[in-house]
Amino acid sequence: MGLSLRERAQVWLFRALMGVLFGLFRLLSPRRPFGTGRRLPPVRNPLLLVPAMQLAKKIRRKEVSSVEVVQVYIDRIQEVNPLVNAVIKDRFDAALQEAAQVDKLIEEETGGEEVLEDRLPLLGVPLSVKESYALQGMPHTTGLLSRRGVVSTVDAPPVALLKRAGAIPLGVTNTSELCMWSESNNHLYGITNNPYDLERIPGGSSGGEGSILGAAGAVIGIGSDIGGSIRMPCFFNGIFGHKTTPGVVSSENQYPPCSGRQEEYVSSGPMCRYAEDLVPMLKIMAGPNAHMLSLETNVDLKKLRFFTVPHDGGSLMAHPVSKELMEIQRKVVERLEADLGVEVQEVRFPGFRYGFQIWDTYMALPDKEGKPPCAFSELMGEPGRPVWPLWELLKWMLGKSEHTIAAIALALVEMTHSSKPSAFLIQEKEKLQKEVDELLGTDGVFLYPSHTRVAPKHHHPLFRPFDFAYTGIINILGLPVTQCPLGLGEEGLPLGVQVVAGKLQDRLTLEMALYLEKTFGGWRVPGDK
Repeated sequence: MGLSLRERAQVWLFRALMGVLFGLFRLLSPRRPFGTGRRLPPVRNPLLLVPAMQLAKKIRRKEVSSVEVVQVYIDRIQEVNPLVNAVIKDRFDAALQEAAQVDKLIEEETGGEEVLEDRLPLLGVPLSVKESYALQGMPHTTGLLSRRGVVSTVDAPPVALLKRAGAIPLGVTNTSELCMWSESNNHLYGITNNPYDLERIPGGSSGGEGSILGAAGAVIGIGSDIGGSIRMPCFFNGIFGHKTTPGVVSSENQYPPCSGRQEEYVSSGPMCRYAEDLVPMLKIMAGPNAHMLSLETNVDLKKLRFFTVPHDGGSLMAHPVSKELMEIQRKVVERLEADLGVEVQEVRFPGFRYGFQIWDTYMALPDKEGKPPCAFSELMGEPGRPVWPLWELLKWMLGKSEHTIAAIALALVEMTHSSKPSAFLIQEKEKLQKEVDELLGTDGVFLYPSHTRVAPKHHHPLFRPFDFAYTGIINILGLPVTQCPLGLGEEGLPLGVQVVAGKLQDRLTLEMALYLEKTFGGWRVPGDK
């Protein structure tokens, strides 16, 4: 038993529609350079190469002032942001004032460094924030022109917790329109570039975060993930990111809000250049729920069971994984076996073939009261009436639409959805969930490709829209996963892999991040080999 004739027809329609839209885009869009031949300036100040927790220690010990650290990062953002367009609104003046207050607090503290470390572990450290999170006094639009004047009056809970721990936000970063596309581009703030190649995408929806972190314009950041929105930007920009087990870190005060059953699949988590910052950040962001993850428990990698899943088994929707990414995952397997003396077993999950269809089906399921999720066309029209996708497409062809072609395409695809979910896909998901949960238990991890290829060129995801299935299926399974960089490939673009564990076993993948950073070098300065 497999997909019905109707479902196969929908698959064909999806791919044909996106192909037509991509062709229209190439035909009608003005040609513009994205930075041909231009590269980011080198990192000159060594403070930009210090992990966040070590920066906090230096600040507490008065080896460097918070004002100095914040100013160094402001200078770097001002240097690289004209090239990457990642930070779309800054709060530099307020940040410098807050840094001065931090330095004054440290001068006046009589309890010693240990007291400050316990109470304010990120004291004086700069932070970047994805614009979809509420950050008091900052825009909260997710790239929607109709929300141009919306400014946050509160902080989202994980942002508030990071600020309470002493972190100093420098500004907010760009997203895809309404956070539902793999390229961070919208008509309000424009397009964000990849720091390793300005003609390529930084991913989405946390693409601004990924870009500014990869460019050394931030040391720690915060992202959200319902289909890969932390992991794709981290992969494309060569940094670390963690999609937490759902329900541990609050998703309140984000826009757009979850509806239907989406709360079960969305996760917030840390994004950073250095693996050692992941666990401290996650402890802070989880707040009172941190105990659920037992992050203080030591993990002995030699006692874990390891598996590798080389690809999805041949999806009708996603493209095959590139040889380059297959090869780097194989090298991870070889190093694990050589370094730890473990056996890494290759496994296949037939259900992964339906990764996109399962994700798409579950994202559209109603909540327990039977209320369906908010339609994408409704969100596009906020705060007014829903948009009519076909009319919006015509307006776009005439250069009159306020929306990106990606958002319009998603609204058009939504029109093809059946009101009744596929029984076959529901069964496949339940079967897959059982297989994965039984395999992983509480001591298993598996490696899985982050995407089908390294960072694509701008707008190319329009022609390959379903390749995010490699990340999206993990959301529907409700598993924690850490995205780990693995150096640079043939074109100087970041390589990487997803490390997945059982529910609430986040500490296993976070420990793997430390191992992989030590083994493969972690984040690389753009332009370095």
